[in-house]
Amino acid sequence: MTTQSEKGLVFRDLHQHPGAFIVPNPWDVGTARMLAHLGFEALATTSAGYAFSLGQPDNTVGRDRMMEHIAAIASATDLPVSGDLENGFADAPEVVAETIRLAAFAGLVGGSIEDASGLYGDPIYEKSLAAERIRAAAEAAHALPFAFTLTARAENYLHGKPDLRETIDRLQVYQDAGADVLYAPGLTTKEEIATLVRSVDRPVNVLMGLQGVQLNLADLSELGVRRVSIGSALARTAIGAFLRAARAMRMHGTFAFVEEAVGFAEVSEFFKQ
Repeated sequence: MTTQSEKGLVFRDLHQHPGAFIVPNPWDVGTARMLAHLGFEALATTSAGYAFSLGQPDNTVGRDRMMEHIAAIASATDLPVSGDLENGFADAPEVVAETIRLAAFAGLVGGSIEDASGLYGDPIYEKSLAAERIRAAAEAAHALPFAFTLTARAENYLHGKPDLRETIDRLQVYQDAGADVLYAPGLTTKEEIATLVRSVDRPVNVLMGLQGVQLNLADLSELGVRRVSIGSALARTAIGAFLRAARAMRMHGTFAFVEEAVGFAEVSEFFKQ
């Protein structure tokens, strides 16, 4: 088995290679093992994908149960795993720092902290508090006895505030607070992404799997992106196939969907020890 220290170094090193790498987002142990079998170099959890699998909306799972999930994903393969730690599950910087320590104890070698408050009408933390939260997370991460890659997320675009300048200002503050990777989910154009990459001095993660966005890995590498994640896109793709099949049965009494199903033997092969 690969040690946590080895995984931490592998994950850190991936961000230094030329070009971008994909860190796909499994939502359970089975999908984690399949992604590892397919040859991906690292994984990241998805809070939304996991919540959907429990029949809940995103951001409703709670820290204790999320840590159990994270531990299961981290132990499912030998790949390094980064965690979607939402907003750290609290407002207070000291609680965010404790979330980082718990994530490390659960087996992660990286994690992201959002600047989204979860409050209707005031969805983004005030900048100075957001910076304090990232600083506390960075101090906790960098005090660990292995490499833990902290990602700071600026959530403006996901909360109806598509202000690139403000988003970059925030990420620059988070960089100064100690973040190792910077991430603004919701950017959709080459111009936005290139401007962000030029404006910061840390590796940039970009979210793909957004409808209508036609950029591929080569495009993103050319723009200087270092990491590409897809959030809940794989989970939503699977849910989409499930719903199409269920609706065909319910509305038309047909079963043609099985022609696109993966064979039983092929799925079983992924899980052979």
